[in-house]
Amino acid sequence: MSVNRVLRVGSMSVRWRPRAVAVCVVLAGVALGAAVLAVGSGDFPIPVTEVVEALAGRGEHATEFIVLTLRLPRAVTGLLAGAALGLSGAIFQSITRNPLGSPDLIGFTTGSATGALLQILVVGGGTAAIAASSVLGAVLTALAVYLVAYRGGVHGYRLVLVGVAAAAMLESFNAYLVTRAELREAYEAAFWLTGSLTGRGWPHAWPLAMAMAVLVPVALAFGRRLRMGELGDDAAQALGVPVQRTRAALVVAGVGLVAVATAAVGPVPFVALAAPQLVRRLTRRPGTQLVPAALTGAALLVLSDLATLHLPVTLPVGVVTGVLGGVYLIWLLSAEGMRGRA
Repeated sequence: MSVNRVLRVGSMSVRWRPRAVAVCVVLAGVALGAAVLAVGSGDFPIPVTEVVEALAGRGEHATEFIVLTLRLPRAVTGLLAGAALGLSGAIFQSITRNPLGSPDLIGFTTGSATGALLQILVVGGGTAAIAASSVLGAVLTALAVYLVAYRGGVHGYRLVLVGVAAAAMLESFNAYLVTRAELREAYEAAFWLTGSLTGRGWPHAWPLAMAMAVLVPVALAFGRRLRMGELGDDAAQALGVPVQRTRAALVVAGVGLVAVATAAVGPVPFVALAAPQLVRRLTRRPGTQLVPAALTGAALLVLSDLATLHLPVTLPVGVVTGVLGGVYLIWLLSAEGMRGRA
């Protein structure tokens, strides 16, 4: 059982749990350590000490060019995208009150992919146009799912059911688009659909960072209301929480996070699904934990990318997260089934 501590600063007091803080520190260390190792990995390996010197501005010119210009943007993009996916997953799993209520499974990531595919295969355009279409696809999909699921308010089970149906339809449409495309365009679309950090540079990292600078504070500001909403709509309203307004604001923040992450790295699967559940087991605390979920997502994505750099075959990071996520999903369903029988 976790013990609450109270930190007082003047007239303000903040409750914190030593185990949760320790978990956050460890997760941050793992994510940053994996990022440093990833920066040093590749066709031209660089020792960790030289990577640190280059990051501090004290390395050799050639090393600094490789680290700061070629490899650091990829690691930063992975950290930010993983954090955005983990945070978005925590938001939607709390709203739906379902461990499977992830943007991967309820259609928002698929809608983002649809927008990008239409830009790649039908309209045409560069990286910026594909990213913008990806964000627009996620937003329009979320708006459609929200409106269809709305019946005097949006409830978790209805959002999941409508989202799963939307995801199935969009997956079929995406497959149709790829089969009708020319070979070169189909290859480009298929590569984007796997989710990858290959070739990611500062033009990918900076827009993602700026979007998160707006969306993350919004999500954290509603974090306490989000946890109170897990008590049930009636209980939350009795405590003074405007449930539907809070839920709508969090849906906007969650959709924005998954949209910008997908626009930057493609539809990387299962990070948003696994991160919030892993946090609960690490902290041994029920309920939504936004900051630890974001740190877990960042660690998962960068560790998966680090694994791709050391495999004997070249694989996109989405393939690794998909394999790990599939194993995790089987375990989660088995655990839930055993718990239900007990």
